[in-house]
Parts: sequence; C-alpha cells; structure tokens
Amino acid sequence: MTTRHLYLARHGAADAFGNLTDIGRRQAGLLGERLAGLPVDAVWHSPLPRAAASAHELARHLRNAPVAEAAELIDHVPYVPQAAETPPSWAGFFDGYDDAEAASGHKLAEALVARFAKSPDTTAAGTRRDTHEVLVTHAYQVAWLVRHALDAPPSRWLGLNSANAALTVIDYRTGLPPTLVMFNDMSHLPADLRWTGFPDGMRA
Repeated sequence: MTTRHLYLARHGAADAFGNLTDIGRRQAGLLGERLAGLPVDAVWHSPLPRAAASAHELARHLRNAPVAEAAELIDHVPYVPQAAETPPSWAGFFDGYDDAEAASGHKLAEALVARFAKSPDTTAAGTRRDTHEVLVTHAYQVAWLVRHALDAPPSRWLGLNSANAALTVIDYRTGLPPTLVMFNDMSHLPADLRWTGFPDGMRA
C-alpha cells in the first residue's frame, strides 16, 4: 500500500500588503528545520508573495526539494454556505458574494482536492511509491482539505483555523479514506511565534 503524505502549512506572518515579515521568515525557517529529515519530493506554494516567500525560506532546509507554484493553492473562499448552513456569527462575512463568485471559488476548491487529495499516481513503469509533498498555502485552503479528509459537510471549513507556519498532515492511501495525522501543530515554534494569524481571543 502506498501513501501520499501531504504536509500543509499556512504561510508565515505577513504585513498589511501581503508580504512576509521578519517574523514570518523565522516561522517558515523553523518549519523547514522541522521537515528537514523527511524525504520531501516537492514544495508547492500559492501564487501569492507571502506563500511563495515562505516556501522558498523553508525549502532552504530541505534536501534539494524542487519548489513550484500551484494555482489551486491561491487564497479564496472555497464554499459559500446557504443561509441555513451559516452560523449566525458568520452571516455578515459572506455579504457581497454573488453566485458567480461563489461558484468560481467552489470550482477552484474542487480543483485543489482533485490535484492533491489522492493517493500517489502510477509511475511510467506502472508502479507506485510513497510521496512526501509540502503545500504552503492559506488558512481557508488548509481548512478545506481537512474538511474533505474528514468527509464533513462543505460548510464545516468554517471555524477550522490555522496559525501561521503551523503544520497539518494528511495521509492518502490507496483504497482507504484519508487520515488526518495532525492539525495546526506549532511545536516547532517558540512561544512568541505561535498563534499569529489567529484572533487574540483564540490564542492558548
């Protein structure tokens, strides 16, 4: 049985213009140190600068893993719930999303799942091998992949928050449901670098 190991991370802390800060670089570097002992095949990142910079920073600690952009990892709302699915506290968040925007975001979310949320592809020789891939993306995309792995209703991506440079791991094995190995783990970050990207009241 072969396994696709996906190591998901939200980008490091960024400034108001969406660029990685010095704190974000430190966070990404520490995540790279944590992943350094793994046989990483590839590092994929969102097209946005904060994710691209995070990916290149962490990849400095890996053993020649190629770094490339994946359009499916772009920051977007993956699913706009219907009124009956929306918690009251989230209702205002979706004001202004029209049907076309909602459909476009959901199509992109489905493309994200189709590309990454599956067991390893067959090689040219007809065999399969385990793969290890790092995805540097955004909080909503981590939430969407976790929701998919748990086979939860589409609206349950709401409330799944990821700190900057926190690690989430999902395994995909041939013929089995996905396995959520860990979620939002920050053990590689010192206390002063944890929980950035979260509202203050949600930090522990």
